[in-house]
This record gives sequence, C-alpha cells and structure tokens, in this order.
Amino acid sequence: MAIISALSSNISMPKQVVKPNREVIITKELGHARVLTLNRPNHLNFLGEREVLMLGQKFEKYEKDDEAEFVIIKGAGRTFSAGGDLKTFYDRRNIRDSCLEGTYRMYWLCYHIHTYKKPHIALVHGMAVGGGASLMVPMKFSVVTEKAFCSTPETSLGFHPDCGFSYMLSRLPGRLGEYLGLTGAKLRGKEMVAAGLATHFVPSQKLFQLEKRLVSINSGEEDAIRSVINEFSTNIDIDERSILKKLSIINECFSKDSVEEIVESLEAEASKKGNDWIITTLKNLKKASPTGLKITLRSIREGRTQTLFECLRREFRITMNILRTVISGDLYEGIRAAIIDKDKSPKWNPSTLNNVHDDQLDLIFKPFEEDDLELQIPEDDECRWEGNYENSGYCRPSTALGSVLV
Repeated sequence: MAIISALSSNISMPKQVVKPNREVIITKELGHARVLTLNRPNHLNFLGEREVLMLGQKFEKYEKDDEAEFVIIKGAGRTFSAGGDLKTFYDRRNIRDSCLEGTYRMYWLCYHIHTYKKPHIALVHGMAVGGGASLMVPMKFSVVTEKAFCSTPETSLGFHPDCGFSYMLSRLPGRLGEYLGLTGAKLRGKEMVAAGLATHFVPSQKLFQLEKRLVSINSGEEDAIRSVINEFSTNIDIDERSILKKLSIINECFSKDSVEEIVESLEAEASKKGNDWIITTLKNLKKASPTGLKITLRSIREGRTQTLFECLRREFRITMNILRTVISGDLYEGIRAAIIDKDKSPKWNPSTLNNVHDDQLDLIFKPFEEDDLELQIPEDDECRWEGNYENSGYCRPSTALGSVLV
C-alpha cells in the first residue's frame, strides 16, 4: 500500500486529479540507460495504482531487454515520492478490498526492486517517505542530496511501515530501525547514507551533471557506475546534534520487549542532562496510534529473523487486515485527522497501549485461510516475473472483490 504521513502541518494534500493523457511515469531510453521519472510533481509524486502498474511493467521490460544495461529512477520537481495516495484509501474505506489490487501490485513490485538483476540507481532530491522510500532504499545505488529526507511515519496514521520496511529497518545498526519505525523521525541526506538507507551523498548542484554522465556511459558494470557516482559524491560528516550520535541511548531504550517498556525507558532517560531530544521522541510516540505502534514493533522484530519474501508476505497480510479494520479503524481515523478534517486530533481506538492485547495482534498477523490469497512471489529466477495480481487467488471468480474472506 505504501502510505504517507501528514508530513507537517504546513503541507496540504492537493486535490487528486490526473489527466488521462498525462504521463504519470516519463520513460526515456538513452543508449544503454533507461530513465524513469515519477511525474506528478503537483501531487508529491504519489504512487497510485496506475503508477505502480507502470513501474512494474517497465522494470520487467528493462530486466529482460538486452539493450538495457541499467535503470535510473527519479522524481519530477522538488520531491522524489511521498508514497501512496491517502485520500484514495479514505474515500474507498467503505468498499471492501477496493485498494487490494494496488496494494498487491506494490508489494510485488517491491520484491522485484530488491532482487533486480541489473544495476538500478535512485536519484533522490527532496522527500522520500513511506512507499516513496521503498523505491530508494533497495536500489543498488541510491544518491541523495542535502535536500533529501526519508521517514517512515506510518504509526502517526494508525498504520505500519510496509513495502519491505520491516525487513530494511530491522537490518539497520542496533535498534535504529525500531526508533525510526515507531517514531517516524526524519533522516536527512548525509544521515541517510550514514545509516545505510542510501549509498552516496551528492550536492544538489551536481545532480544534473551526474545524471548526464551516467546516461553517457556504455557499461552496465557496477564498478563503472560506482566510479562515475564517486566522482560527484562527497564524504559525509555527521553533525553532533544528529540522532545518529544518540545510538547508545536508542539501543538501550528501543531494545525493550514492549512499546510500554520502551516509553518507560525513554522517560527515565529524559531527565538526564543532554537528553532534551527525548522529549520530542516521547511526544511523537504518545501521539501515535497505540495499535499502530504495537503492530510496528512486532513486525520489525519478526523481520529480524525473516527473509525478504517472508517479510513482504507478512506485511501484505497486515496491511489487508488493517484496511479491513479487523481490530481497529485507526488508519482511517488517522487519515481523517491528518488530511480530511485536518484537526490533527485523531481519536484512536483503543486509545491506550495497555488496551491493545496480543490476541488482537494475532488476528492481524495470522495467515489467511487460503494460501493462494497470500502474496504470491515466485522465488525461482526462471519464473520470477510470474505471480502478479492477474494470476493471484484474488482474480478467481469465487474471490471477486467484495467477497474475499480472511
């Protein structure tokens, strides 16, 4: 699904209108390079069903095309991508599984980006949030500028970091993944590289020239691409005020077994000298959905011992159960408060952490009764592009939209 957050109180969600003849994904074939540009700059380069379908088709085509040596993806305007279209999810909330197809396709796409057989490069300038970040982090080369930032703010909306983020966050240093996933904190350009969420930092004034040089090379060899990027990249020096300088405390607090214990540990640390930053952290945790927080912590913890395929399959299951309001309608309440009524005061249900019980979470995580309703991704390279939505169990007449059971 890949949703975005409200981002900040001074960003309003634009009206979602896409002209039928507008290229939402601009594609260019330049020598051996293939360039994909997310082209909804007035809508934060949201990823709707149309965009996700096209991206899947293009990545498959280029992987199979002997003339295509590598793929570049970037965003038009000042944003890479803010992820999925929240308003669409909200508007369709009363139609069962109305967002199922787009959700399925997004997870399927994420798997293939992670396992892509050719070098791929993300050029990130501006916002890369939620599902938008899922198009950046797995790339062989992810280049960010000083204006780039990344976050997974889903708990503030009653959701969970998805699109492979339980896999990616759980593999960050120490307990940084739990911190980022639970709090939705932003990392900026150099911090993204230092944390392992991007590979190179390039000053924004050099990004255009970097792209020109990349499309001019005739080789798809990773070393050749890396050499070109290294010409433009600079070393990173993390500011002492960066959250990455607080990893010892983060590791101590966010290693606790439960969200309640994490909060208690942070409260104990907040009173100590030099720990003023924890006040904001606690504020964000206490404003987030209790259900979203508990789902997220469990998802990241399970992700530590699971493969990418297992994480994506579990995340798909979680997402569908959240969309179906199996235990809570917090996602839709979070969207309402963030971008519909914009009162910034969601009424979570349950409203406290101690009222979100393990047996409720089990309902969100448990496998579907029929295996072919799970996310289907062939792990055999010979048929890796099969298993798409059209071939899933959801396209059987007996499981038409509106009648799928979990």
